Amino acid sequence: MSSKTTIGAVLALAVVAGGVVASRFVDATATASATAPAPVTKSPAVVSVPGMPRVVDPHNVYSEITQLSPVVKGDLERVYVPNLRSNDVSVIDPATLKVVDRFKVGRSPQHVIPSWDLRTLWVANNAERTGDGSLTPIDPRTGKPGANVPVDDPYNMYFTPDGKSAIVVAEARHRLDFRDPHTMAMQYAIEVPKCGGINHAEFSIDGRYALFTCEFDGSLAKIDLVERKVLGYLKLTMPSTRFREGVDPTAPGASEICTSKKGMPQDVRMSPDGKRFYIADMDADGVHVVDGDNLTQIGFIPVGIGTHGLYPSRDGKFLYIASRGTHRIHGKPKGKGSVAVLDFATGKIVANWPVPGGGSPDMGNVSADGKWLWLSGRFDDVVYRIDTKTGAMQKVKVGGEPHGLTVWPQPGRYSLGHTGNLR
Repeated sequence: MSSKTTIGAVLALAVVAGGVVASRFVDATATASATAPAPVTKSPAVVSVPGMPRVVDPHNVYSEITQLSPVVKGDLERVYVPNLRSNDVSVIDPATLKVVDRFKVGRSPQHVIPSWDLRTLWVANNAERTGDGSLTPIDPRTGKPGANVPVDDPYNMYFTPDGKSAIVVAEARHRLDFRDPHTMAMQYAIEVPKCGGINHAEFSIDGRYALFTCEFDGSLAKIDLVERKVLGYLKLTMPSTRFREGVDPTAPGASEICTSKKGMPQDVRMSPDGKRFYIADMDADGVHVVDGDNLTQIGFIPVGIGTHGLYPSRDGKFLYIASRGTHRIHGKPKGKGSVAVLDFATGKIVANWPVPGGGSPDMGNVSADGKWLWLSGRFDDVVYRIDTKTGAMQKVKVGGEPHGLTVWPQPGRYSLGHTGNLR
């Protein structure tokens, strides 16, 4: 028998168990290699901007939004709802689903925004038409408002990842105003002239840049937060079809040819690993998928009529997507609003929850324990509390035209702004 045949016979008699080849004829180095535990591959640490809290898990930027910070201990458990039309804030006790307070703020309140240090909730009073914009501070310990701080055109507000600046989104001015995060004194501004309707944002995993949506131009603006400049713009590509307004999206023939030349991008959120940005588009009825580093569009996912708000689950596995049920900016929707659930791992919609009887789910956030998704009913003067397992919904009557509500307290170490983009 040749040596080749002998070796073949020996290998044929070898027993493989648990990945180890059991034969005394197998080379010792091969056996050692087979029995040794596989080396643990560590993800490279994210090199973030100075002053930004480190990224604990590079695979899940949301890993730290499962635990409440000691800073918020003693804060009231409340849902703060800015009512755009009635110029006030409704305060809901989530334990009883009752409005327990309501107070006046400035003109046209758009969003309630947790500060970077989690110690103040700021109401952004846009007042675009009257020019007397302001920010109303709320003390989360007492739930009571303080004196308005005059600020030009605060449609929305974010915070730099290092906490050194509040970013007031001056939508009508095509401008981002960087201000002291406590006093709101002006520091500097970045003009964004080609971004009509600049409003919502998300930050890169390392904190070096942010993507802002340009609602009226159907595009994104990429902002370099280190060099303080615009890096570029991305025109979002519209899908070939979209949902027909006034028709159940699940019914036959619910789609129509999309004739719109540009979208109406709204909220932005990042995938857990920081590699993709999801952009809700109210005219495209879905989310665009964008590579932020290269500023290129890499996909599109149909969702629902008037796709608007985006909120990650507490474990970072899912993205809750609110669709208003209409393509219009104002007015009662003809169709049915809904909430969809996107699986981050697969990029697929795994659940869709229509609002019973129709509705207009807009913006909000997830409860601290992850069991409830709270959303404003923009055109129905209600707030929805949605079971994140079943999609069952309850409604709470609030003021006129509720918009960017926040749930408090929120888990996490620091806030990047909006209605609670915590990390």
